[in-house]
Amino acid sequence: MDIVRIGSVGLGRLGLRHAENIAHAIRNARLDAICDVNAGALRETGERLGVSKRYSSYEALLADKDIDAVVLVSPSALHTGQIAAALEAGKHVFSEKPLGTTVAECKKAEKAVKAHPDKVFMLGFMRRFDASYRWAHDKVAAGEIGKPVLFRAYSQDPEKFIAGAIAFAPHSGGEFLDMCVHDIDLARWFSGSEPETVYAIGGCYAHPEFGVYADGDNVSCLMKFKNDCMAFLFAGRTAPHGYNVETEIIGTKGILRIASVPQKNLVEVLDSHGVRHECHENFLERFEAAFAAELTEFVSCIREGRKPEVSVYDGTRVSEIASACKSSFEKGDLVRF
Repeated sequence: MDIVRIGSVGLGRLGLRHAENIAHAIRNARLDAICDVNAGALRETGERLGVSKRYSSYEALLADKDIDAVVLVSPSALHTGQIAAALEAGKHVFSEKPLGTTVAECKKAEKAVKAHPDKVFMLGFMRRFDASYRWAHDKVAAGEIGKPVLFRAYSQDPEKFIAGAIAFAPHSGGEFLDMCVHDIDLARWFSGSEPETVYAIGGCYAHPEFGVYADGDNVSCLMKFKNDCMAFLFAGRTAPHGYNVETEIIGTKGILRIASVPQKNLVEVLDSHGVRHECHENFLERFEAAFAAELTEFVSCIREGRKPEVSVYDGTRVSEIASACKSSFEKGDLVRF
């Protein structure tokens, strides 16, 4: 297959970025169709990106025999059903995280993927494709920092975007699934192990609206992995300074820190506020290259007839761990896997 013809589903913030990348930045791929229930977004995006096939119905898109693959950037609760339907229709599938909002949904996705071994399925854990994270993982895998002792991760969204988070709360699956999903995946990836216990705490420190869904606006958890590696994860929705993702891996022989000081670039601003660095405004800025790299890998897997490193089972495992974190948070108890 020389050119992979892709139908992109969902035209929200990330959906638009994926559609734009497919149209302009992914080699050997063509944005053949777009799909969204928003007629205005379909028209504007189609005209801007030069896409004539515009579907308001997902079923109609799947019936298009010219489409080889779909990229799903739809609401989280729809993922597993759409994955199964696309595979049944003979399409390769890239799905954004999370795989599903419940473990039971994830198991259904596993069955669908297993039933179609000739098709490529890939989940959007884009941090594995970020250059800094991949470089650090190679260092850990080579034993350069010794045995991993602690994995620490902070993921913080800006307070100025809180309205969107509140609107998404009813079907987000909770903050551990919505925000910690990448950190959980990285903890497994870097430690090379699986967690055996978790204790989670947090609360609604600024926005009681999340409490309606047994959720918080700032949460954290401590996990112990089977190989004795510890993991501390923090997720917050009220960062005053901007989008902030930082990670640290402490080993017996060294320490690796990734973006320990959040900054947009290497520029220093000297003004009436003093000397400072500006932060990335959102995840689209911070992981711009990673989003393109993961879709490049997806297309390469299709053309080369191989399976990606990130599998459906990674998606299920992360959802299982996030579910245990949420259970511990709600009950205030240690949870054993």
